Amino acid sequence: MPDSDWSGDLLRKDGRWKYGTPPTGNANYAWIQHFIYHLSPSGQAGFVLAKGALTSKSSGEGEIRKELIEARLVDCIVNLPAKLFLNTQIPASLWFLSRNKENGKFRNRIDEILFIDARNMGHLINRRTRELSQEDIQTIAGTYHNWRNPDGNYEDIKGFCNSAPIERVRELDYVLTPGRYVGLPDDEDDFDFAERFTKLKKEFEEQLKEEERLNALILENLARVVVNNGKD
Repeated sequence: MPDSDWSGDLLRKDGRWKYGTPPTGNANYAWIQHFIYHLSPSGQAGFVLAKGALTSKSSGEGEIRKELIEARLVDCIVNLPAKLFLNTQIPASLWFLSRNKENGKFRNRIDEILFIDARNMGHLINRRTRELSQEDIQTIAGTYHNWRNPDGNYEDIKGFCNSAPIERVRELDYVLTPGRYVGLPDDEDDFDFAERFTKLKKEFEEQLKEEERLNALILENLARVVVNNGKD
């Protein structure tokens, strides 16, 4: 999940920022590069991030994402359903990175990224919480393993999974929302909490200033009415 208070201003020249300096107001791409920095030459990493990281272009994040993709580090992206986490309502996604996508342990997938859209999976256990069943988890994990393994029987499934070539990712301007690749509407995927919050905050501040101006104008007009009435 995003961390807006991570002291990024103190780490401007950190050695981990090989693919671009992350913005001080959001630690998503700091975490990604931190994980990569500590991977072995054939290491892999999997982690949860806010969905905004899949599309954000603010403060250079789009350029960092482009560099990660062109470096062939992004292996698989999974779009998660809403209401999975008790401590936040921010939509989330799973990222899987691989240092060496052409190693002998798995098949060579250096010019591919697997996209899985699991937004419609899981079941509600109450009004605010959704849970993935063991079968759901196995379906997601099995899809990734079959795609990655040399003897896997992976196939694209419209609306659920797609193995996209890097060329297709370039065409979509390095956006990693699975819906765009598997053929589902991606309106929800385009939601960027940080950008939306910043926009709403700015609009609210402008409204407060306008309210202050109007209140001052009303008081000024009332004062004139009082003065004019006194003269009568």
